[in-house]
Amino acid sequence: MPSADSSSPQDAPDLRRVVPPERRRAGTRRGAIGGAAILAAIVAYAVFVPLLAGTDQKLTDFGSGRLPPSSAHWFGTDHAGRDLFTRLASGLRVSLLIAALCAVLAMGLGMLVGSVSAAAGGRTDRIIMRIIDAVNAVPHLLLGVVIVAMFRGSVIAIIASIALTHWTQVARIVRAEVLSVRGLEYVEASYLLGGTPAQVIRRHFLPAALGQGVVATVMLMPHAIWHESTLSFLGLGLSPDRASLGTLMQEAQAEVLLGGWWALVFPALLLLLAAWALAACGGGLVSRIGGRS
Repeated sequence: MPSADSSSPQDAPDLRRVVPPERRRAGTRRGAIGGAAILAAIVAYAVFVPLLAGTDQKLTDFGSGRLPPSSAHWFGTDHAGRDLFTRLASGLRVSLLIAALCAVLAMGLGMLVGSVSAAAGGRTDRIIMRIIDAVNAVPHLLLGVVIVAMFRGSVIAIIASIALTHWTQVARIVRAEVLSVRGLEYVEASYLLGGTPAQVIRRHFLPAALGQGVVATVMLMPHAIWHESTLSFLGLGLSPDRASLGTLMQEAQAEVLLGGWWALVFPALLLLLAAWALAACGGGLVSRIGGRS
């Protein structure tokens, strides 16, 4: 007869999977701090290195082409003899700027649509939600390729293509937040005092959803960086003479075949670091807002 306190291995709890919420939040907080530190270093590198270099990135020196990493050229040189450490900083600055503009534009459009949808309710809300479902049904990269292909090389077209395919996530989050406050007493009092729907949206709904909108914006930036890099890598984004992470990796295709591995490794590493740092910062914001709620 088995003893009363004996149990099978299947009944025993897996202690490795039992993680207290406090420990999970602490891990997320440490990840957010590390991501913020790496992101600050990346931004400083992208902003200050081109300023301190003091050289025109379009000048070529074919006699110094395809040099491997060394003390003189930390990231080596490209086929035209341009220093990749400085050129990569310029490209990273362009990619970060485009990603930030895309995220802000998507946040503004998503907050407006989400708040109007929740405030209106009824048929208007159902129509807007079906439009959001239709946009989400189309692959974002495919839609972005179609938009950019009509205006090849245009920065405005790249920003518009990314923002117009990512605002729906923000709209859903903002709509859910507005629905949670729409029935509160101060909102009803605002209507009773003669407030118009536009005034209620501006004074109550948008401020209530601003925190979620900011978190969604930070979480959108890694997607924006990947999309810009993908479009430029496919030859549909920025023109080759304007450095970005995507254009540098596109040029690196031929360099790798000739042994210039550094032309691809360093842009790819920076792309991964920037995306991870932004995602870690966004995860920290989500954890902080969730803890407050």
